[in-house]
Amino acid sequence: MPINLDEALGAELPPAEFSWTSSDIQLYHLGLGAGSDPMSERELRYLTDGSPQVLPTFGNVAQSFHLTEPPSVQFPGIDIELSRVLHASEAVSVPGPIPPSGTGRAVTRFTDIWDKGKAAVIWSETTVTALDGTPLWTQKRSIFARGEGGFGGERGPSTSSEPPQRAPDYELSIPVSPQQALLYRMCGDRNPLHSDPEFASAAGFPKPILHGLCTYGMTCKAMVDTLLDGDAARVGSYGARFAGIVFPGETLKASIWKEGEGFLAVVTAPEREDAVALAGVELVPA
Repeated sequence: MPINLDEALGAELPPAEFSWTSSDIQLYHLGLGAGSDPMSERELRYLTDGSPQVLPTFGNVAQSFHLTEPPSVQFPGIDIELSRVLHASEAVSVPGPIPPSGTGRAVTRFTDIWDKGKAAVIWSETTVTALDGTPLWTQKRSIFARGEGGFGGERGPSTSSEPPQRAPDYELSIPVSPQQALLYRMCGDRNPLHSDPEFASAAGFPKPILHGLCTYGMTCKAMVDTLLDGDAARVGSYGARFAGIVFPGETLKASIWKEGEGFLAVVTAPEREDAVALAGVELVPA
Protein backbone atom coordinates (compact mmCIF):
# COMPACT_ATOMS: atom_id res chain seq x y z
CA MET A 1 0.00 0.00 0.00
CA PRO A 2 1.22 3.57 -0.63
CA ILE A 3 3.10 5.35 2.12
CA ASN A 4 0.84 7.68 4.11
CA LEU A 5 3.27 10.52 4.75
CA ASP A 6 1.01 12.36 7.20
CA GLU A 7 0.69 9.26 9.38
CA ALA A 8 4.24 7.94 9.02
CA LEU A 9 6.42 11.02 9.35
CA GLY A 10 7.13 11.67 12.99
CA ALA A 11 5.34 8.51 14.12
CA GLU A 12 6.75 7.01 17.31
CA LEU A 13 6.58 3.31 18.04
CA PRO A 14 5.65 2.03 21.50
CA PRO A 15 8.66 1.51 23.79
CA ALA A 16 10.21 -1.95 23.44
CA GLU A 17 12.22 -3.65 26.16
CA PHE A 18 14.95 -6.17 25.39
CA SER A 19 17.88 -7.73 27.23
CA TRP A 20 21.32 -9.04 26.34
CA THR A 21 24.01 -11.04 28.09
CA SER A 22 27.78 -11.26 27.89
CA SER A 23 27.33 -14.48 25.89
CA ASP A 24 25.40 -12.48 23.27
CA ILE A 25 28.30 -10.02 23.10
CA GLN A 26 30.80 -12.85 22.69
CA LEU A 27 28.73 -14.43 19.90
CA TYR A 28 28.39 -11.08 18.14
CA HIS A 29 32.14 -10.49 18.25
CA LEU A 30 32.84 -14.04 17.02
CA GLY A 31 30.46 -13.32 14.15
CA LEU A 32 32.69 -10.37 13.24
CA GLY A 33 35.84 -12.49 13.28
CA ALA A 34 37.11 -11.75 16.80
CA GLY A 35 39.49 -14.37 18.18
CA SER A 36 41.18 -15.10 14.86
CA ASP A 37 44.38 -15.17 16.92
CA PRO A 38 43.33 -16.99 20.12
CA MET A 39 46.65 -16.07 21.78
CA SER A 40 46.22 -12.32 21.26
CA GLU A 41 45.40 -10.38 24.43
CA ARG A 42 43.79 -7.69 22.26
CA GLU A 43 41.50 -10.21 20.54
CA LEU A 44 40.55 -11.88 23.80
CA ARG A 45 39.30 -8.56 25.21
CA TYR A 46 36.29 -9.03 22.93
CA LEU A 47 35.61 -12.52 24.29
CA THR A 48 36.28 -12.36 28.03
CA ASP A 49 33.74 -14.33 30.05
CA GLY A 50 31.39 -12.07 31.95
CA SER A 51 32.95 -8.74 31.04
CA PRO A 52 33.95 -8.51 27.37
CA GLN A 53 34.48 -5.05 25.95
CA VAL A 54 31.62 -4.14 23.62
CA LEU A 55 31.90 -2.72 20.12
CA PRO A 56 29.32 0.09 19.81
CA THR A 57 27.98 -1.57 16.65
CA PHE A 58 26.31 -4.13 18.93
CA GLY A 59 23.80 -1.35 19.53
CA ASN A 60 22.72 -1.64 15.89
CA VAL A 61 21.65 -5.28 16.35
CA ALA A 62 20.90 -5.63 20.07
CA GLN A 63 17.13 -5.25 19.77
CA SER A 64 16.84 -7.91 17.05
CA PHE A 65 19.60 -10.20 18.33
CA HIS A 66 17.32 -13.05 19.38
CA LEU A 67 14.98 -12.99 16.38
CA THR A 68 14.63 -16.23 14.45
CA GLU A 69 12.23 -14.95 11.77
CA PRO A 70 12.74 -12.22 9.14
CA PRO A 71 11.37 -8.84 10.30
CA SER A 72 8.29 -7.18 8.86
CA VAL A 73 8.18 -3.61 7.54
CA GLN A 74 4.79 -2.61 8.90
CA PHE A 75 4.58 0.62 10.85
CA PRO A 76 2.12 3.55 11.10
CA GLY A 77 1.57 4.72 7.51
CA ILE A 78 4.13 2.21 6.19
CA ASP A 79 3.38 -1.31 4.89
CA ILE A 80 6.08 -2.67 2.57
CA GLU A 81 6.96 -6.18 1.42
CA LEU A 82 10.35 -7.18 2.81
CA SER A 83 11.52 -8.22 -0.68
CA ARG A 84 11.27 -4.56 -1.79
CA VAL A 85 13.52 -3.27 1.00
CA LEU A 86 17.27 -2.66 0.90
CA HIS A 87 19.29 -1.57 3.90
CA ALA A 88 20.74 1.83 2.95
CA SER A 89 22.68 3.13 5.95
CA GLU A 90 23.34 2.59 9.62
CA ALA A 91 24.93 4.63 12.40
CA VAL A 92 25.32 4.53 16.17
CA SER A 93 26.47 7.04 18.78
CA VAL A 94 27.26 6.20 22.40
CA PRO A 95 27.68 8.48 25.45
CA GLY A 96 29.83 5.80 27.07
CA PRO A 97 30.72 2.11 26.77
CA ILE A 98 27.79 -0.26 26.24
CA PRO A 99 27.57 -2.61 29.25
CA PRO A 100 28.33 -6.29 28.55
CA SER A 101 24.88 -7.27 29.85
CA GLY A 102 21.72 -5.40 30.62
CA THR A 103 18.16 -4.45 29.73
CA GLY A 104 17.27 -1.56 27.48
CA ARG A 105 14.16 0.34 26.50
CA ALA A 106 14.04 1.41 22.85
CA VAL A 107 11.90 4.17 21.38
CA THR A 108 11.87 4.45 17.59
CA ARG A 109 10.51 7.35 15.56
CA PHE A 110 10.51 8.06 11.82
CA THR A 111 12.43 11.25 11.16
CA ASP A 112 12.48 11.62 7.34
CA ILE A 113 10.78 9.99 4.37
CA TRP A 114 12.07 10.92 0.95
CA ASP A 115 10.25 10.41 -2.34
CA LYS A 116 12.76 9.33 -4.99
CA GLY A 117 10.11 8.75 -7.65
CA LYS A 118 10.50 5.00 -8.15
CA ALA A 119 11.52 4.40 -4.55
CA ALA A 120 11.25 5.78 -1.03
CA VAL A 121 14.00 6.32 1.52
CA ILE A 122 12.79 5.96 5.10
CA TRP A 123 14.87 7.24 8.02
CA SER A 124 14.37 6.19 11.61
CA GLU A 125 16.06 7.01 14.90
CA THR A 126 16.03 4.72 17.91
CA THR A 127 16.99 5.99 21.36
CA VAL A 128 17.93 3.29 23.86
CA THR A 129 18.04 3.89 27.60
CA ALA A 130 18.49 1.70 30.65
CA LEU A 131 15.34 1.08 32.67
CA ASP A 132 16.35 3.88 35.04
CA GLY A 133 16.48 6.31 32.10
CA THR A 134 20.28 6.38 31.68
CA PRO A 135 21.12 6.92 27.96
CA LEU A 136 22.85 3.90 26.40
CA TRP A 137 23.01 4.61 22.65
CA THR A 138 21.24 6.20 19.69
CA GLN A 139 20.83 4.33 16.43
CA LYS A 140 20.03 5.88 13.06
CA ARG A 141 19.00 3.82 10.05
CA SER A 142 17.72 4.32 6.53
CA ILE A 143 16.09 1.82 4.22
CA PHE A 144 15.53 2.04 0.46
CA ALA A 145 12.08 0.77 -0.55
CA ARG A 146 11.84 -0.05 -4.24
CA GLY A 147 8.57 0.81 -5.96
CA GLU A 148 7.31 2.85 -3.00
CA GLY A 149 7.93 6.36 -4.33
CA GLY A 150 5.47 8.70 -5.97
CA PHE A 151 3.56 9.56 -2.78
CA GLY A 152 4.20 13.30 -3.12
CA GLY A 153 6.96 13.79 -0.56
CA GLU A 154 10.16 15.79 -0.80
CA ARG A 155 13.00 14.22 -2.76
CA GLY A 156 15.58 14.85 -0.06
CA PRO A 157 19.31 15.52 -0.44
CA SER A 158 21.81 13.25 -2.13
CA THR A 159 23.53 10.86 0.27
CA SER A 160 26.54 10.16 -1.95
CA SER A 161 29.94 11.21 -0.65
CA GLU A 162 33.39 11.07 -2.18
CA PRO A 163 36.49 10.14 -0.19
CA PRO A 164 39.29 12.72 0.13
CA GLN A 165 41.23 13.27 -3.09
CA ARG A 166 44.56 12.10 -1.68
CA ALA A 167 46.23 8.85 -0.79
CA PRO A 168 44.71 7.16 2.26
CA ASP A 169 46.53 7.45 5.56
CA TYR A 170 45.87 3.77 6.33
CA GLU A 171 44.97 0.68 4.32
CA LEU A 172 43.68 -2.37 6.18
CA SER A 173 42.97 -5.90 5.01
CA ILE A 174 39.80 -7.44 6.45
CA PRO A 175 39.58 -11.20 5.79
CA VAL A 176 36.09 -12.70 5.54
CA SER A 177 36.00 -16.39 6.38
CA PRO A 178 34.04 -18.80 4.13
CA GLN A 179 31.65 -19.52 7.03
CA GLN A 180 31.31 -15.89 8.17
CA ALA A 181 27.69 -15.47 7.07
CA LEU A 182 26.65 -18.82 8.58
CA LEU A 183 28.05 -17.73 11.94
CA TYR A 184 26.82 -14.13 11.80
CA ARG A 185 23.25 -15.26 11.02
CA MET A 186 23.11 -16.54 14.61
CA CYS A 187 23.09 -12.86 15.67
CA GLY A 188 19.45 -12.47 14.68
CA ASP A 189 19.41 -12.17 10.87
CA ARG A 190 18.14 -15.45 9.42
CA ASN A 191 17.47 -14.14 5.91
CA PRO A 192 18.15 -17.17 3.66
CA LEU A 193 19.95 -14.87 1.21
CA HIS A 194 22.94 -15.29 3.53
CA SER A 195 22.79 -19.06 3.97
CA ASP A 196 20.81 -20.86 1.26
CA PRO A 197 22.60 -21.28 -2.10
CA GLU A 198 19.35 -21.94 -3.97
CA PHE A 199 17.65 -18.88 -2.49
CA ALA A 200 20.70 -16.73 -3.33
CA SER A 201 20.72 -18.07 -6.90
CA ALA A 202 17.03 -17.24 -7.34
CA ALA A 203 17.84 -13.71 -6.15
CA GLY A 204 20.53 -13.38 -8.84
CA PHE A 205 23.68 -14.09 -6.83
CA PRO A 206 26.19 -16.87 -7.55
CA LYS A 207 26.25 -17.80 -3.86
CA PRO A 208 25.00 -16.47 -0.50
CA ILE A 209 26.22 -12.99 0.37
CA LEU A 210 27.48 -11.58 3.66
CA HIS A 211 25.15 -9.52 5.85
CA GLY A 212 25.75 -5.81 5.37
CA LEU A 213 25.75 -5.31 9.13
CA CYS A 214 28.50 -7.92 9.41
CA THR A 215 30.72 -5.97 6.98
CA TYR A 216 29.77 -2.84 8.95
CA GLY A 217 30.76 -4.37 12.27
CA MET A 218 33.94 -6.00 10.94
CA THR A 219 35.07 -2.63 9.60
CA CYS A 220 34.41 -0.93 12.92
CA LYS A 221 36.45 -3.60 14.71
CA ALA A 222 39.33 -3.27 12.24
CA MET A 223 39.37 0.51 12.68
CA VAL A 224 39.22 0.23 16.49
CA ASP A 225 42.06 -2.29 16.50
CA THR A 226 44.29 -0.18 14.26
CA LEU A 227 43.37 3.40 15.13
CA LEU A 228 42.24 3.24 18.77
CA ASP A 229 44.64 0.64 20.18
CA GLY A 230 41.87 -1.96 20.27
CA ASP A 231 39.87 0.01 22.85
CA ALA A 232 36.17 -0.08 21.90
CA ALA A 233 35.36 2.40 24.69
CA ARG A 234 37.16 5.12 22.72
CA VAL A 235 34.48 5.20 19.98
CA GLY A 236 31.99 8.07 20.19
CA SER A 237 30.10 7.42 16.97
CA TYR A 238 30.32 5.25 13.87
CA GLY A 239 28.30 4.95 10.68
CA ALA A 240 28.35 3.88 7.03
CA ARG A 241 26.31 3.53 3.85
CA PHE A 242 25.78 0.11 2.29
CA ALA A 243 27.04 0.41 -1.27
CA GLY A 244 27.56 -3.16 -2.50
CA ILE A 245 27.75 -6.83 -1.66
CA VAL A 246 30.43 -8.97 -0.05
CA PHE A 247 30.94 -12.70 -0.53
CA PRO A 248 32.21 -14.94 2.28
CA GLY A 249 35.82 -15.96 1.63
CA GLU A 250 36.89 -12.59 0.21
CA THR A 251 39.46 -10.27 1.71
CA LEU A 252 38.25 -6.68 1.89
CA LYS A 253 40.32 -3.50 1.85
CA ALA A 254 39.55 -0.50 4.04
CA SER A 255 41.10 2.77 2.83
CA ILE A 256 41.11 5.27 5.70
CA TRP A 257 41.74 9.00 5.92
CA LYS A 258 42.31 11.05 9.06
CA GLU A 259 39.94 14.01 8.86
CA GLY A 260 39.72 16.47 11.76
CA GLU A 261 39.00 14.63 15.00
CA GLY A 262 37.82 11.49 13.24
CA PHE A 263 38.37 9.07 10.40
CA LEU A 264 36.68 8.52 7.04
CA ALA A 265 36.87 5.25 5.12
CA VAL A 266 35.67 3.30 2.12
CA VAL A 267 35.63 -0.51 1.99
CA THR A 268 36.18 -2.35 -1.28
CA ALA A 269 36.60 -5.90 -2.61
CA PRO A 270 39.99 -5.98 -4.43
CA GLU A 271 39.19 -9.37 -6.00
CA ARG A 272 36.26 -7.76 -7.84
CA GLU A 273 38.00 -4.70 -9.25
CA ASP A 274 37.66 -2.81 -5.96
CA ALA A 275 33.87 -2.97 -5.99
CA VAL A 276 32.65 -0.73 -3.17
CA ALA A 277 30.98 -2.49 -0.23
CA LEU A 278 30.74 0.35 2.31
CA ALA A 279 30.93 4.06 1.54
CA GLY A 280 30.83 7.12 3.74
CA VAL A 281 32.30 5.23 6.69
CA GLU A 282 32.90 7.64 9.56
CA LEU A 283 34.36 6.91 13.00
CA VAL A 284 34.60 9.71 15.55
CA PRO A 285 36.47 9.01 18.80
CA ALA A 286 34.82 9.84 22.10
